[in-house]
Amino acid sequence: MELRVLRYFQAVVTELNISRAAERLHVSQPTISRQLKDLEEELGVALFTRNGRNIQLTSNGEYFANQANQILALADKTVDNLHREQEVTGSFVIGCAESRSFLTLAQAVQKLQTRFPKIKVNLISTNADEIRTHLKSGNFDFGVVMEPADKGEFNFMHLPGESRWGLLMPRNAPLAQNDHVQLSDLQGQKIIVSRQRGVLDLLKEWYGESTPQFDVVATYNLLYNASLLVTAGVGYALCVDGIINTNQSDLIFVPLTPRRTTGTSLVWYKGQRLSPAADAFLKQLTTDLKPSNSTE
Repeated sequence: MELRVLRYFQAVVTELNISRAAERLHVSQPTISRQLKDLEEELGVALFTRNGRNIQLTSNGEYFANQANQILALADKTVDNLHREQEVTGSFVIGCAESRSFLTLAQAVQKLQTRFPKIKVNLISTNADEIRTHLKSGNFDFGVVMEPADKGEFNFMHLPGESRWGLLMPRNAPLAQNDHVQLSDLQGQKIIVSRQRGVLDLLKEWYGESTPQFDVVATYNLLYNASLLVTAGVGYALCVDGIINTNQSDLIFVPLTPRRTTGTSLVWYKGQRLSPAADAFLKQLTTDLKPSNSTE
């Protein structure tokens, strides 16, 4: 299976039309059609259903399209990092949980690009479980994860600052009149929680019960989308502060009491060799932070 064929496949997936894909790639239509047929025979599955000039992905095709995109992205990143001059160039990828602690990394990126203006950083917002998967596959160089997080397979560096747990709710909600929310106030409420592994266990630990008396009605991996559920009246979102700007909005963040906080860590896979660009970023961040923050 050649990268060239995967790029043909990727173009057809984007256009859902072989003629337009051929024009985009500046190759003949029969060439793409033949390569797609050979690809399906090699894989032993149908990737498309064809209806005249229009085509649609099969379920196998949708899965393969996602894998092909990851393969091509990794290949492009690898070539980008290899084709560097004596000056450090190239790119690196950070998978990010939503956290205001990311400002520390943003400041390190600014200093790095001042020194090496040809370095590019790619940010992908996701949760800790997805970050763990993509770090192992090599699609991400680094991840920013909120605690609690399993870091057994990773090198990590604690980032400064903490975020406070609380509830995001409409300003007209009964609990919105309180300065703080107690865990007992969650009883009987509809709660929207992060899908990150360990969050529900953490909440049960706070409660001191294996079955807290609240109703989890939805989960999220990006808090912005969860905030829209809150606005729509689906429930209250359990989250950390500093992510959603509630100024001049219909929402308000009310912190939990007793005070509950969480930290943030930068993680990278122990078995992965960092590219020059990624290594330069890590050195810059290490310089910015205290050496005792790093555990390898």
